[in-house]
Amino acid sequence: MYLKKINLANFKNYESAEFDFNAKVNGIVGENGCGKTNLLDAIHYLSFCKSYFVSQDAFAVRFDEDFFAIHGVFNRVDETVSDKISCTYKTGGRKIMKANGKEYERLSDHIGRYPLIMVSPYDHDIINDGSDLRRKFFDVIISQFDKEYLHQLISYQKILMQRNIHLKQCIESRNYDKTLIHVFDAQLIPLGAYIHQKRKEFIAAILPVFKKYYQDLSGNREEVDIQYESGLQESSMEEGLDNAISLDFRCGYTNFGIHKDDFLFYINGNSVKRYGSQGQQKSFALGLKLSEFEYIYQQKQRKPILLLDDIFDKLDPKRTAHLLDLVGRDFFGQVFISDTDEQRVTQILTRFGISHSLHNVSQSGK
Repeated sequence: MYLKKINLANFKNYESAEFDFNAKVNGIVGENGCGKTNLLDAIHYLSFCKSYFVSQDAFAVRFDEDFFAIHGVFNRVDETVSDKISCTYKTGGRKIMKANGKEYERLSDHIGRYPLIMVSPYDHDIINDGSDLRRKFFDVIISQFDKEYLHQLISYQKILMQRNIHLKQCIESRNYDKTLIHVFDAQLIPLGAYIHQKRKEFIAAILPVFKKYYQDLSGNREEVDIQYESGLQESSMEEGLDNAISLDFRCGYTNFGIHKDDFLFYINGNSVKRYGSQGQQKSFALGLKLSEFEYIYQQKQRKPILLLDDIFDKLDPKRTAHLLDLVGRDFFGQVFISDTDEQRVTQILTRFGISHSLHNVSQSGK
């Protein structure tokens, strides 16, 4: 499937706009601030029901408006099947996702139908920011091909939130009754054990793929590794929760569980976060995205849509050349590339023999 058409209303800087895309490479050009990245983010909404860049849907509503609407049409390459996907949000209300006019009962039911990968200038945050961003990164990958994982992860997060609310209430009331805590724990234990096992299996499976891409990007000069760090490697979910209960009552939140997991990145045995150069971190982040693409394709036998945001400015020529070589060899399916310079996009893609269409957003966003 590829995105044939998208229609925007009151989405970020767009009052009203419509774009028609081809099934291969689409250049999104225009000056800074005109809405190139916003258009890519709208495409991300159609895949993940949420923004890649902002945490709240209200931030995606155009200034002085009270709603946004994104409507897309996904076609099979042979044009025999067409799906209409809609995402709408009203300030103070709720977000609604529809497929062919039918509303989803759960947004999570849509995740994975149209797999997508974003390559952004902010990808190095996966390395340099906190463990929550790394967990989210890997959770998103797994959720695109494993519905049960996504459902159990959502359940875990809901119960964890309820447990933490109760812990805070215990501190406020000075009543440290463990009865309700044990009720929450009975639900968290199987969920946490399941999620931990799936994360462990996933890292073991994707690591060889990631190493292959990093070797290509670095010229076979360095060895990389990803280590999954979890309290469940030392004790069971039940034991860990029980051992931490006194600390939980003092802190007012849950100190043990898969929500504390981390993924540690290494080059030649050294932490990428602490010792990696800017070039090494960029290669590491790009290698993660390329391995994500191949792994999802292996699992679903469907090439994810690839969004390349501002790569000509932010990636060095070597990494850009590697990406475009893959594009030119039809490794990817549908690709979107944003840039400020229409002439540069045309020259680079032509040099790599990549046929494409161009869309000037400065003439479309209002």
